[in-house]
Amino acid sequence: MESSPAAQLKPLDDQEAQDKQSRKKGGWITLPFIAGSMLGLGLAVNGTSTNLLLYLLKEYNVESIDAAQIANIVRGSLNLVPVAGAIISDSYFGCFPVILAGTAINVLAFVLFTLTAALPSLKPPHCAPPSAGCPHGTPGQFTVLYAAVCLLAIGTGGTRFNVATLGADQFGSARDQDTFFNWYFVFLYASFLVGDTAIVYLQDGVSWVIGFSVCLGATAASLVMLVLGARYYRMPAPKGSPYTELARVVVAAIRKARDDVSGPLNYYVGDGTVADSGSDGAPSKSLGCVCVASIFLDSTMITASDGTPETTVGDHRPSGWRLCTVQQVEDLKSLIGVLPLWSSGILISVSIGVMIGMVILQALAMDRSLGPRFNIPAGSITVCSLAAFIAATPVFERALFPLWRRATGALPTPLQRVGLGHVVNIAGMVAAALVERRRLGVVSVHHGASEAPGWVTPMSVLWLVIPLGVVGAGEALHFPGNMAFYYQEFPKTLRSTATAMAPLLIALGFYLSTVFVDVVRRVTSWLPENINQGRLDNVYWALAVMATVNFGYFLICVSLYKSRK
Repeated sequence: MESSPAAQLKPLDDQEAQDKQSRKKGGWITLPFIAGSMLGLGLAVNGTSTNLLLYLLKEYNVESIDAAQIANIVRGSLNLVPVAGAIISDSYFGCFPVILAGTAINVLAFVLFTLTAALPSLKPPHCAPPSAGCPHGTPGQFTVLYAAVCLLAIGTGGTRFNVATLGADQFGSARDQDTFFNWYFVFLYASFLVGDTAIVYLQDGVSWVIGFSVCLGATAASLVMLVLGARYYRMPAPKGSPYTELARVVVAAIRKARDDVSGPLNYYVGDGTVADSGSDGAPSKSLGCVCVASIFLDSTMITASDGTPETTVGDHRPSGWRLCTVQQVEDLKSLIGVLPLWSSGILISVSIGVMIGMVILQALAMDRSLGPRFNIPAGSITVCSLAAFIAATPVFERALFPLWRRATGALPTPLQRVGLGHVVNIAGMVAAALVERRRLGVVSVHHGASEAPGWVTPMSVLWLVIPLGVVGAGEALHFPGNMAFYYQEFPKTLRSTATAMAPLLIALGFYLSTVFVDVVRRVTSWLPENINQGRLDNVYWALAVMATVNFGYFLICVSLYKSRK
């Protein structure tokens, strides 16, 4: 029975209504909801992660170097887990559900943090000042604390990258998307600044209970703002993760490793098309072990049910895990080609990770008074690096880079900016070594008093602003330059991978910084429990030497790299 004209038009009318409704969503009306959610999450998560070292020292009586190691592992997790969150979002659920789940998990994390601070049974007895005789936390107490830390990392994994993607999805034009990203970084860094100052001050200077309660309230407000804006969001369906495509190439290459590929070769281009080894459609000659994934073996042609020809392999249609396109192979090869240059940035992140952990211990052993009534929280000293990053960025864009163009005729390339970042980072490690050497000189004058736990060096903590500022300026060159390089060199299908490469550097840097510190503790006497009796300056000198050698490795990688363009 034929359907009526009205029945035939109804699906079209429904589709038009859905398209019209979709066009009504998105746009700048979503910015207040997304920005409000970002601010609450950023200040709570960053403030707590920055101050975790002090929380372990003062409330759980963890030894200083061990506390620095734990804090660096947590910081690394906060930058690594979001990569998994981005993959899950792209492949399965989309941005909004993952962000919603991540925010809810963060709320639960701060409930546990607040309970650890409020309930005496969840932490060891208070001991002032902390010393070797103070009782450590029990396994049960540490289980609750580490559960809160794990929930914080998981929740951040669902929000940190996906919020940027959700915001960009609200706009159809590239110009609006670029403007949104500018606002995204403004709100992100603003939340970090508030977290590293106000939240750290509340937790360490007023009350840990009040500080964690404020974080809980801010995270809950973020959840409310996110839900309130749900009616306005565009929520594109997930299109699949590029990581799956990369995995298919690897699997296909392994499965074909023993196949006979001698003689004239045909490469699968896609859509039933093949290209011989001498044509433009063939893959590049590098990494031939990967190219076999696109070799078309035992090909025949059959006719599909609609009368169009369809390419098969043997008696079966091509499988994505047995045969890949030339483009998929080239995508993987471009990723592999970038890895040596990417690896040259790991040591910079290691040096920054070591410095962030040690500089808080230095601040605890220095005069932190700023006037007669105010003491700078030790955990807030690292905000100097963040402030230097923000301040240096417009200086580079408006002053340094134009001067570079006048001298060379062109703006610095991303790799040149990365190279400058290497040099500035080396200078930062040298500055850190010189400042610590000066501090130890003051300690030697007060040799007897410096052996007492909690003794404060009569030297202003503001001396630490110098190395932190230099390192922050180096980050303003290195990390944006890296991200721009990856974004330009990676194919369009791997743009999400490109944006994840720089955060992966940060994560690996924090993890490996714990390994570096552990090795130094085992083979030297530079890092005792009381840093006044150690040689932290030698640690910084070692990092400066390693960074110099690593800069040479970077230059070699640059000379050998062949750009896609």
